[in-house]
Amino acid sequence: MRKIRRVAALPRRPRSAHKGDCGRVLVIAGCEGMLGAAILCASGALRGGAGLVRALLPRPLMAPFTVAVPCATTLARTAAALPRALADNDAVVVGPGLGSSAATKLVVREVLSRSRVPIVLDADALGALGVLKKPLRARAPVVLTPHPGEAARLLGSTSVGVQADREAALGELCRRSGVIVALKGEGTLVGDGAVMFRNSTGNPGMATGGSGDVLTGLLGAMLAEGIEPFDAACAAVHLHGKAGDLVSQRRSERGLIASDLPPAIAEVMS
Repeated sequence: MRKIRRVAALPRRPRSAHKGDCGRVLVIAGCEGMLGAAILCASGALRGGAGLVRALLPRPLMAPFTVAVPCATTLARTAAALPRALADNDAVVVGPGLGSSAATKLVVREVLSRSRVPIVLDADALGALGVLKKPLRARAPVVLTPHPGEAARLLGSTSVGVQADREAALGELCRRSGVIVALKGEGTLVGDGAVMFRNSTGNPGMATGGSGDVLTGLLGAMLAEGIEPFDAACAAVHLHGKAGDLVSQRRSERGLIASDLPPAIAEVMS
């Protein structure tokens, strides 16, 4: 793949912009015991500039989510609600803390078949895909954001094998899936099968639970704003890492936690 080194500049917003102009993100995440993943994902989307964020959640989790993320709205995650929610957004992010049940597989299948706006699949949504054997069938652009372990499962390989040649693993993920892939880890790689970007920001302190959930939300915000999917993925991983570097400078790498990242994202985007 041809390598690029620069991240595209984020578009300037007109002074007349209102929340409907700044992108609407649907977050399909969270289950009993994993509400934090949905909170972090939605927070990443909001701090990433989304004008509106709505979380599709199990009904018992809606109230505690609203307390944690008052700037987002919620909708009960039912079979009837999903098609309506998909029709009223500019980007959809699926997977953080969603669980590994049969219901997750149904949600992923429904999103891929129905959504007409860009999709980010992460975490449990990647697990629902199984081993990639043929390109994903979707009506809209898709970005996959696996860490090495998830990449290994998608390829029917091992995380050791993925890490041994990350560029080759990225190329194979792109080839098999037919979509854009961000292979997370040291020097996160973004590829679309023809072009590759290697990220230079970030630090070991970001190897903490929930960090990827924040990235997923941030990427969703950029897609919702209308940024081209490959450029959005490159910008998201770059700014996510830059936010982690800011936190590590102010506090420490060892003490960095995922909830530190959304406020820092707001700073590094200025």
